[in-house]
Amino acid sequence: MLKKAIFYIFNTVLLMLIMAGCKSYKPVTGQEVTANLPSSFNSSIDTATIAALPISQFFADQRLINLIDTALKANPDLLSALQRVEAARANLRFNASKLLPTINLAANAGVEKYGDYTQNGVGNYDTNFSNNINSDQHIPNPVPNYFLGFQSSWEVDLWGKLNNQKKAAFARFLASQSGYRLVTTALTAQIAGLYYQLLAYDTELGIIKKNITLQEHALEIVKIQKLGGRATELAVQQFEAQLSRTKGLAYTTRQQITETENQIRFLTGSYSGNITRDTSIIKTKLPVVVGTGVPSQMLLNRPDIRTAELELTAMNADIKAARANFFPTLTLTPYVGYNSFRANLLFDPASFTYGILGGITAPIFNRKAIKAEYERTIAEQKIAVYNYQKSILSGFQEVKNNLSGIDNFNHAFEFKQQELQALNNALSVANDLYLVGRANYLEIITAQRSVLDAELELAGIKRDIFLSSVNLYQAVGGGWK
Repeated sequence: MLKKAIFYIFNTVLLMLIMAGCKSYKPVTGQEVTANLPSSFNSSIDTATIAALPISQFFADQRLINLIDTALKANPDLLSALQRVEAARANLRFNASKLLPTINLAANAGVEKYGDYTQNGVGNYDTNFSNNINSDQHIPNPVPNYFLGFQSSWEVDLWGKLNNQKKAAFARFLASQSGYRLVTTALTAQIAGLYYQLLAYDTELGIIKKNITLQEHALEIVKIQKLGGRATELAVQQFEAQLSRTKGLAYTTRQQITETENQIRFLTGSYSGNITRDTSIIKTKLPVVVGTGVPSQMLLNRPDIRTAELELTAMNADIKAARANFFPTLTLTPYVGYNSFRANLLFDPASFTYGILGGITAPIFNRKAIKAEYERTIAEQKIAVYNYQKSILSGFQEVKNNLSGIDNFNHAFEFKQQELQALNNALSVANDLYLVGRANYLEIITAQRSVLDAELELAGIKRDIFLSSVNLYQAVGGGWK
């Protein structure tokens, strides 16, 4: 009767636990997040994309490619990302090993003194007077205990908890690989952006030096005119002030060049060395921009989106593993070896022993802790959903912005060229009029400053075209192949 009652209670508790565990949260899949993704970026459904181009084909400047190759071999962030991949690989092997039984070689020795008024004490004392045992089987008091053999433990994965932990670890391993690619594509874009920025600074410095020469010549002329009574000291001071301003710009630009060069050296893992580069950003060939493909390709090509999707997959597996904690656990603990209470008899064939113990444990009083862990996992899964959505939205906007940037900056470059041509013509006319006394020195200074500003802006716009191209390459998922 008592056995039936215990069996009934056990089955009732087990049923309640299973029913409680079945009240589960339905995980959100990547397909549900991307259900409303637009079919194109700009009404084009052409699947040709620059993301498929390797770095060596996208960039036209071999010097830039060499810098990127150097950075990919020596950059500390990239090397750290590679070690994160190895750590995730080790974690995957660890979680996969949980599905297999553990086997340990065990060598144990101990001693225990039984009390005279205990079951073992009385039983052992009485046993020593039995005619059924020999002298080697007499039990001493205290009783030594020696064991040498193999002990094992195996948690039977009844509810898929261990398998889901392995799935989560595998997804995070893949995410770490995508993380490595993310660092690679970010590093590629950084090096390229700094390289083109350096070209722009070089071009600006050349423009400034040219204008310094022209302004020095203009200052000499106005000084001669002052001696002849055709100009005043005010004009001389205005020309000198403009020359000083331009010389100051030269030193500011040199500092920007130095900082940019050092930043490139930092990213390439070097302390010194020349940064070989093209001579002018105006004449440098633009990267190849053949197309952006469609948004669905971006999901596969962009490492950050792929990482977010894999993290979502891992969290879904974590939820299933956390839910399995509500259910009973079956553990088998077999052993085999030699066991005796006399050291000299340990390896006697009669001391050989083996056995297996199976046990089921079900949570009862710690269900609140398990429920809290389950709810925490659900909250983190929702965070993973929002991060995935954010990555997709961010990627889509980046592609749109850089597509627009390439188009608008190209138009701005054309108009700035026209403006510069007109300003150069105006400066030439102003110089001619000034020489014959029909224009004053302020018109010359204004014309020179306008030309200098326009030339610097032209270099800046060309730099923005390059940066938009590089950013578009990164936005569609290129730069890691």
